[in-house]
Amino acid sequence: MKILIVDDDPDVRGIAAMSLKEIGGMEVAEACDGADGIAAARREHPDAILLDVTMPDMDGPTALKALRGDETTAQIPVIFLTARAPKSKNMDLSEMGVAGILTKPFSPAELPQRVRSILRIQERE
Repeated sequence: MKILIVDDDPDVRGIAAMSLKEIGGMEVAEACDGADGIAAARREHPDAILLDVTMPDMDGPTALKALRGDETTAQIPVIFLTARAPKSKNMDLSEMGVAGILTKPFSPAELPQRVRSILRIQERE
């Protein structure tokens, strides 16, 4: 399974990548912002994308719209990564058609299982 991590914070990307690779045995690609993430999704053809909600220039919801508007990336499941937000904010995000929402900070030990769990739920729908 290949996961694309799109986050402007290099520490978050590094921790998530290490967790998914070392604990989860997944292949990982990384992107530092929304535009780079869209290009990487087209190039890498990941099985899923972990997409930060709050980034400069192009935020996660804007990047998601671009991904959904491109036939090569439209069907890739997207999991939003967000700083702890009120439940109402998470409800708004979930209505955008994402596979799931993970809050930061996350547990590196639990991240691979949480990603797999979200994607299994998505596959059943």
